[in-house]
Amino acid sequence: MSFVCRGEQCFCILNKYPYNSGHLMVVPNRHVADITELADSELLEIMKMAGKMQKHLSSLMKPDGFNIGINLGKSAGAGLPGHIHLHIVPRWNGDTNFMPVFSDVKIISQSLEYIAAELKKSISGG
Repeated sequence: MSFVCRGEQCFCILNKYPYNSGHLMVVPNRHVADITELADSELLEIMKMAGKMQKHLSSLMKPDGFNIGINLGKSAGAGLPGHIHLHIVPRWNGDTNFMPVFSDVKIISQSLEYIAAELKKSISGG
């Protein structure tokens, strides 16, 4: 896990198995399974952190767009059952490739450590 930043009620990490370079997750500190279990203050902080991280990813990686969302339940693709998290996935025009079709593999061109370090510099203003 590559830690990026922490708020009072949530934190941000890079996804260990990213869909694309820069794939982040905003996670509440409390272990809850559903969005309905989050307090208003947690929801607000998660969304504010998502916006902040989208801004930093935009500046750092120059994507053409983003997928931002929450997978609830196993059938919806939730990879951490019982712990809700919000995904922020940078997208570029034409960013799909043939590797997942042949071997369930994605090619990620930057290491998690490099992206985490660059995001931390951006967040701190450095």
